[in-house]
Amino acid sequence: MTRLTIRIDFGNGTALGPGKVRLLELVDETGSIRKAAGRMKMSYRRAWLLLKALGGSFGEALVETATGGKAGGGARLTPAGHLVVKQYRSLEKAAAKAGVRQLGTLSGLASVTKKGRKRPFRR
Repeated sequence: MTRLTIRIDFGNGTALGPGKVRLLELVDETGSIRKAAGRMKMSYRRAWLLLKALGGSFGEALVETATGGKAGGGARLTPAGHLVVKQYRSLEKAAAKAGVRQLGTLSGLASVTKKGRKRPFRR
């Protein structure tokens, strides 16, 4: 299935794309940076560094953490984190809707026949 993904390169040299947004979503779903990292097959350190960089990009933390102990620790999105995810996914849907015809054409051009050969290019 063809799908459109968006990468946003900000003027300050930072970027936001599907991987970072998915990390935020998984932190929200699991309540844990470690579990989110595991689901994305990355180290806790890498996930933590990405989340820290995201906070720097937006000027405030997108994830807040609580230390462990008897009650357990955890992580959750801040209101800013929820807003970033919501706006990114909204942009992604709007772009896909606006480009549905072009996506269909590109998908057709990239499709492979049952025998594994590319279809001939046609205009």
